[in-house]
Amino acid sequence: MTFGEIIESFRLAGDSMKSNKLRTFLAALGVVIGISFVILTGWIISGLDNALAETFNLIGQDMIYVDKWDWAGNRNSWKEIEHRKNITLREAEEFCERMKNAELTVPITRTWQTSVKVRGNKYQGIIALGTRHQYSETPSGDVIEGRFFSIFEDKVNANVVVLGYKVAHLLFPNGKVLNQTIRIRGKKFKVIGIVKKQSTMLMDFIDNQIYLPMGTFMSTFGGKRTRSVSVGVKVGNLDNINEIRTETIGLMRLIRNLKPEQKDDFSINETKAFEEMVATMRKSVWGIGMGLTMLSFIVGIIGIMNIMFVSVAERTKEIGIRKAIGAKKSSILTQFIVEAASLSFIGAIASFIICSIIIFLAATFLPKAFESLTFLSPVMPLQFLIIGASVSIFVGILAGLIPAFRAASLDPIEALRYE
Repeated sequence: MTFGEIIESFRLAGDSMKSNKLRTFLAALGVVIGISFVILTGWIISGLDNALAETFNLIGQDMIYVDKWDWAGNRNSWKEIEHRKNITLREAEEFCERMKNAELTVPITRTWQTSVKVRGNKYQGIIALGTRHQYSETPSGDVIEGRFFSIFEDKVNANVVVLGYKVAHLLFPNGKVLNQTIRIRGKKFKVIGIVKKQSTMLMDFIDNQIYLPMGTFMSTFGGKRTRSVSVGVKVGNLDNINEIRTETIGLMRLIRNLKPEQKDDFSINETKAFEEMVATMRKSVWGIGMGLTMLSFIVGIIGIMNIMFVSVAERTKEIGIRKAIGAKKSSILTQFIVEAASLSFIGAIASFIICSIIIFLAATFLPKAFESLTFLSPVMPLQFLIIGASVSIFVGILAGLIPAFRAASLDPIEALRYE
């Protein structure tokens, strides 16, 4: 087959599609839907990867958290975890004193629902976090305005507070935040800083926190002996993470007087918990997306195949004439395969345009309604454009094979007699 014959096949395919616009649209519709599912599934997964990267940056890949609770949330051991003893503030501080090889250790505790009063207005559902001044050296304690509380304020249990990004804008929408006074449980607190915007899809509560010195927190909310405290351990050098993890487990077992045969009654939480969570979400998205894609492609293949059979029947006499004047079987075969592939590729182009609009609108407007969706990209991933185009051509060729073989195998005399 010559290059000229291939060009002629594309011209004939174009003429056929122009003269049968509705048929072309209906044939390409299944492919449009299928390619759209491929692109949108890939876009969502790309967004999940972005959310995971944001969460890693927030938590810190070099951070280990010792906690009563397991972030992975293993349902099989949930009851066992629930019945664990709390990690007390005394145990957390003893751990911090005895841990020598980590770059930083800091105790952390929270109360998940508290209310804050500002000038007579009451705001509920805010998370209060108690910690030490060293928390400012972790990725989660990065202040964009003002400062974190000092070692002196920490030691004297000063009534100072650092606000999360969302809380700062909720309490003081006019933007004047620093040195303002808020009330928590009847006590006055001076606002000294604002933590940078940090919420991710996987940790959307972070910006809804306020930060207090540990002693101030305990005197305000109580539970010094009964409240569970976690410990943030900053490894520093990632090459040492396994060594620090082992030391952390050994030290906690020693502090909690666990015998060799006893299980750990605490959890070691790291960014791996989110890796597993995102991996599960990716599988779910891929499973649903690929299932719908396959269904759409099957519909598309059947649609294109039926249209091609109709096209072969309509052009039987034309095929007979072409064969009678010397057209080769391969030329007829190529003509109809090119037409089927072109039909499918047009569907892919239409889906690119539709998906580009959907992706742009979703990435522009959804984050305004849901702040945790800022990870969504307004740009379609290039690799999925390439995959979509390649798949569409493959689907078209597959759908056109049987009709093309039928056309190429027609007897020229019988074809010329066809009415």
